[in-house]
This record gives sequence, structure tokens and C-alpha cells, in this order.
Amino acid sequence: MKNINNILEKDLNETELIQSFQAACSDKGFYEFVRNLPIEETILIKYTSSLEDAFMECKNCQNCKGIEYCKNSVVGYCYTPKKEKNIIQFSYVACPWKERDLKENAYKENLELFDMPKEIKEASLKAVYTDDKSRVPIIRYFKEFIEKYNDKNNPKGLYLTGSFGSGKTYLIAALLNEMAKRKVCCALVYYPEFLRSLKSSFQTDYVERFNFIKTSPILLLDDIGAENQSNWSRDEVLGPILQYRMQNHLPTFFTSNLTLEELEASLSTTSSGVDKVKARRIIERIKQLTIPMELVGKNRRN
Repeated sequence: MKNINNILEKDLNETELIQSFQAACSDKGFYEFVRNLPIEETILIKYTSSLEDAFMECKNCQNCKGIEYCKNSVVGYCYTPKKEKNIIQFSYVACPWKERDLKENAYKENLELFDMPKEIKEASLKAVYTDDKSRVPIIRYFKEFIEKYNDKNNPKGLYLTGSFGSGKTYLIAALLNEMAKRKVCCALVYYPEFLRSLKSSFQTDYVERFNFIKTSPILLLDDIGAENQSNWSRDEVLGPILQYRMQNHLPTFFTSNLTLEELEASLSTTSSGVDKVKARRIIERIKQLTIPMELVGKNRRN
């Protein structure tokens, strides 16, 4: 009797599956969708509910105007059926919009940000304001830098100083993003906060963090001179980083609200006293690594 009940129950379940599938096929769009799948109907009827989900997502994709308009459960992907032996496997397949987005943003894997806003990865040379004459020499330098770097000449970086909010960081980030698109790894570091986080990592990943910054193919130290000066930050962090990069001809960029002369004065004075010799040594290394330029303009943050 038990075997008979099992058989009857199995037949009933199969009948319900068939009826459910036939009901779904009353929708002309769904019928066309499953008919075009290279899968036997005997298999399809077991997956009616999932096939309906896949059909709706496919339907959403047909009229989609861009990834920002995506209505699917996983943005940029379509729930897609595929036959695997005698079953159907469903997976999320990237749509053309998502594939283009992934391609356009692949360069971001070559960017490492340390305490920098994430939107800095969106900085673009195409979006750089050209309405300020003080930017012309900088933009001209960018072109020369790219050409020289492509020719493996290891060009110097910039020490870019200027007024608050004039766009110094954005400009350098735009160049480094362009280099990242050319598959060059770049590190962008907000220097004051990096020092604080580095100091707190003595017991964890201090060496790893320090060496990564020191050896990055292209490096930006943003807002140098805004940090609290100490013998440690000057002599144990900044000095060795600059020395290594100078010896290995690694392009290094700086942004600062201070001129080199003002930075030297700032570096010479710490809580331990005044040491003009060590400050001068740091400045000489910066001069070996960079071309000084000034950007003075209106505050574009307002």
C-alpha cells in the first residue's frame, strides 16, 4: 500500500508540474522564451517558477537604457538558465551595460587609496577645468610625463603647491588614474591620516603598509606639511620613503598648501626641538624627485 501511495503521490506532483508549466506558457512571451531554450520540455516543466523569474529579468533587459535603470534583482546581471546534463543551472550573467561598466572601471584595480575619498578614483583628465591659465603648464607637464613614462624614462613627479581648494589633489589624481588605465599601479595617500594609521599599526601590518607605499611604482603624498611634525614621522617614515624612491627613480608626487621653503621650516621644528639639517635633507630629496609647480586659483570646493 505504501508503494502505491508513493506512486500516486509522484504522479500527482508530476501532473501539478505539467499544469503549472502549461499555465505559464499561456503567456506568449514566456512561451517564446522557453521555446528558444535548447532544453527538452520534460526538463523545463520541473523549473517553471525559476524560468518565470529568468524570463522577467530577460524582459527587463530588452528595454533597459543603462545600468542605472536596471530592475533586476542583481543590478547589471540577468538570471539565466543553462542545461547541465539532465538539470537546469541558473546563474547571473553580466549584461552588456555591466560588461562595459566593468571594462571602463577595470583600471581601478591598479589604484590603492590610503585615507583618500573613494570618489577620487573618478578623477579624469577629460574633466579637468581648463579655464584657469595657471593650469596650462601643469596639463602640458602631464602630457610630457605620460610620453616619457611610456618610453621608460622614469620622469620626475610634481611638488604641487597652491591655495586651498584650487584642485591640486584632483589634478594629480586625474593623472594617476590615467596611468592606472595604462596598467601602472599607483598609490594615493592622504599623508597626515596615513601617519596616524601607520603609527597605530606597529603591532599588526606596519611593515607591510610602509613597504607598499615606499615601493609603489607611482606615489602621491597628498597634503604634506599638514601633519603634526615629529622626529619619527620625519626621520623614520618620510626620509626612508624618499630615499628609496630617489635611489630607484620612482615617480613621486606631492600636494601641499606650503611652498618648499615653508615645508622646510615646518619639518625643522618638532616637539624635540629644531633640526634644520634633517629638514634640509628631506627638502633636497623632494627636489631630486620632483618639479615644483604652483596652482593658484579660486576655491572650487564651494
